[in-house]
Amino acid sequence: MQHLAIFPILLPLLTGVFLLLPPLSQSIERQRGIAITASLLLIVIATLLLLTSNQQGTQLYVLGGWQPPYGIVLVADKLSTLMVLLTAILALAAQLYACAGDDRKGMYFHPLFMFQIMGINGAFLTGDIFNLFVFFEILLIASYALLIHGGGKQKTKASVHYVTLNLVGSSVFLFALGILYGTIGSLNIADMAVKVPMLSAEEQAITKAGGLMLLVVFGLKAAMLPLHFWLPRTYAAATAPVAALFAIMTKVGIYSILRIHGVIFGADAGALANIATPWLWPLALLTLAIGTIGVLASPSLRLTTANLVIVSVGTLLLAIALHRESATSAALYYMMHSTLIAGALFLIADLVKGERGKAEDRYVVARQMQHNKSIGIAFFIAALAIIGMPPLSGFIGKTLLLQSTQGTLEMSWVWSFILVSGLAVLISLSRAGTTIFWRISGENINQDKSSPLKLGAVYLLLACSPLLVIFGGPVTEFTQAAATELHATISTHDALRGEQ
Repeated sequence: MQHLAIFPILLPLLTGVFLLLPPLSQSIERQRGIAITASLLLIVIATLLLLTSNQQGTQLYVLGGWQPPYGIVLVADKLSTLMVLLTAILALAAQLYACAGDDRKGMYFHPLFMFQIMGINGAFLTGDIFNLFVFFEILLIASYALLIHGGGKQKTKASVHYVTLNLVGSSVFLFALGILYGTIGSLNIADMAVKVPMLSAEEQAITKAGGLMLLVVFGLKAAMLPLHFWLPRTYAAATAPVAALFAIMTKVGIYSILRIHGVIFGADAGALANIATPWLWPLALLTLAIGTIGVLASPSLRLTTANLVIVSVGTLLLAIALHRESATSAALYYMMHSTLIAGALFLIADLVKGERGKAEDRYVVARQMQHNKSIGIAFFIAALAIIGMPPLSGFIGKTLLLQSTQGTLEMSWVWSFILVSGLAVLISLSRAGTTIFWRISGENINQDKSSPLKLGAVYLLLACSPLLVIFGGPVTEFTQAAATELHATISTHDALRGEQ
């Protein structure tokens, strides 16, 4: 059990390498079996890791015996293990969907998919900023290849914008790391948090610049305005299972803001405490607003879903800007809900596209789909959840977020933006549902039918929404404990530095 913390990184890494070796690289059926087995095993490992962190506290894994802050350390606390489990569930559903045929559209889908999971899990588990950069690059390199998987002009064009922007972001990330190491003398997150309050006035000014540069980088990853423009076209161009997995990508940026600006530049950072807050408030509100406008203006279900991801990012940024345990706890619950339902909507959009022929998933009149009822029910459940209607998880998530603002000066702003956004999403998805499923011009002459495996993957994600409600008590208790752990900075720093 002492090596459990490194398994979410090691398992997808070894699986990806193994799948590249002959004869497995020449047999898609064998690749599917091994990849699905690895994904199931990853869920088991992530669950054990989450239970261990909940019962025994934060688990540190010190590589090579070099103690922090000098060595590489993995931190499996409640927040990181929750994100690893969320990634594992989403990845399994996306992989099941891909096994119905999408993995045949290009080479090395399953190895690339595993390397992507490795990078995401590493970003969640790392205890220092430099390795956060390393895992960012791993997941980005894998995402570059997955984005153009299957080829096509639209994918190539979207990938050029995506790659160029992220290369710029990586350069800014490196500059920020150099600045912070030069002033603080460490890149271990917990060690930096202890040293930041002791900086001189001159060092504080330079460190603040480095911290705000990191906010730019993480804002780019999270698709925060004005760095959001790459997301709709990129997500819409990707194949369905890749787009579904990408639903967790923006949450890596959100997680990084929580971890870096909530711990290093948190309430105990002295003169540098909460340096991101003056920027987060207006940018969060504008991100939510521009995402809502994008949802209303989207001409297809894929673009609508991509803009819904931006809406969720804006909502989460508002919760982070509140700097309250209750808001952070609500954000974690909402993050689980929005990630899983957004992933399901990307898969549903692909099902619609496959059965409507030339009309694809655009909001135009078309012939009836072969699986009109089963896909329609899936869309109805996903729409209710993402809008925030009871009794599904979206309602619980938004209610917790709204309740967390009570007694704050920003309460009226948060309530207004979230409720107006919810109304706009209701209008947009109502239009989408009536156009795609009810405005039918005749019988479907398209003989292509959706695979039962694809439908099963969609309903697997959708089942998570009522489960989050049924087990809402234990889930919210865990998210509250994770938020308390994140905000209890002094004791947390000592634990992460190996001190008791």
